[in-house]
Parts: sequence; structure tokens; C-alpha cells
Amino acid sequence: MVYAILKEEDKRLAFKIYLYLGALFITSLVVSNLIFQKFFYWRPFGDVTVFGASLFEISVGILPYPLTFLITDLISEIYGRKKANQIVTAGIFASLFSMGIVLLANWVPALPGSPVQDEVFSHVFALSPIAVFASMLAYLFAQYVDIGIYHFWKKLTNGKHLWLRNNFSTYLSQFIDTFTVVGLLCIFKVLPWSMFYGLVISGFIFKVIVAFLDTPFLYFFVYLFRRRFNLKVNQEIDLEA
Repeated sequence: MVYAILKEEDKRLAFKIYLYLGALFITSLVVSNLIFQKFFYWRPFGDVTVFGASLFEISVGILPYPLTFLITDLISEIYGRKKANQIVTAGIFASLFSMGIVLLANWVPALPGSPVQDEVFSHVFALSPIAVFASMLAYLFAQYVDIGIYHFWKKLTNGKHLWLRNNFSTYLSQFIDTFTVVGLLCIFKVLPWSMFYGLVISGFIFKVIVAFLDTPFLYFFVYLFRRRFNLKVNQEIDLEA
């Protein structure tokens, strides 16, 4: 891999941007785990059913999640595989920490005059630890697969055809993520098995559409990075040099 030689000032800026991207990544991941119990319909193609379930009957937790794959692809492209994996690992710790906070908050009894009583709080958040556990397993598989495939295509194409590695890495990793997390939620009886196939297909198609739509954004952000830091195709920023 070819690394760009940056001035100290540029390296500090690159590191700051990396931290901001990491913050967005972790926030998206944690929030998706907390809000997953609300479901909605998205009907761009009208009333279509899949295995008895409406197409795009999906959890609101899926809304911020595709952003995590865009961020890891951007970090992979600019900062390299190691830095992308570090963000993934940080996300695991953030998810575990948030799960601990939810468990503690659910355990502490509410005051009689509390606007949110124990029953309501438990109904909304009590299943979150299970969701986080399921999500983390899926997340581990999917994100590392995404990063691995991304760099496989990057090496194979010598840094060219950004759209190819962005989409093909995301498609497979998103299927693994969707299949695993929905399956685990059904195993833990958070969701009924009758919703399994519909949610997997709806979730996967939704993520594929989002991955396709985010490709121009990836091109745009990569262009900004290359222009600001004078990077050539297939060059990366080494923050540890």
C-alpha cells in the first residue's frame, strides 16, 4: 500500500476528521440498537407482500445503520484497513457500554411521580440488551466482511472502480447483518418467526437501495479528501507514521 506523505498540520487535520467519522459511526450504531423496537412501512412500490409480510416493513433502527457502512468504506479508502477495523472494535465497546447503562437504568426503581414509570421504561428498553447482543454478533460478521471484501476489490483493481468495491462489499455484508440479527431476535423470541423472511428480505433490499444511493456521496467525500490532502488513486493516509 502506498501512503501519502503529509505535513504535520495536515496530519493533525486528518486525525481530527478520523475522530469525527468515528463519532458518527459509533453514534449511529448505538442509536440503532436503542430504537429498533419501532417498526414502520415504506411503500415506494405500493402494497407488495413478501412471505405474507409487507415489503419494507422495517425497524426504525435500520435508518442510521447503513451510515456505518458508508463511514467504514470511506475510512477504508482514505485511512486503510487497520483504521477501519479500529473503528469497528470501538463500536463493539460502545455497544457493550450502552447495554450496561440500559440494564442499570432498568434496574433502578422509578419514583412514584416520575414521568416515565418502570413498566413503560422496561417495555421500551428492556429488550435492548438482547438486541444489542444480536446486533453485535451480526455487526462483527458484517463489518469485518465488508472491510475485508472492500480491500480485496481495492487491491484487485489497484484502487480503481470505487463504485465496485463500495457496492459489492456492502451487499454481502448487509445480507449477513440482516440475516443474522433478525434470526437472533427470532431465536430470543423478541420477534415472531412469522416475520423472519419478510424482515430479512425487506431489510436487505432496503440496505441495497441505500448502498446504491450512497455511492455518489462516497465519491464526493473521497474527492474532497484527495483534493485537500493531495492524494493520488490508491494512496492512503498513515496516521501513525
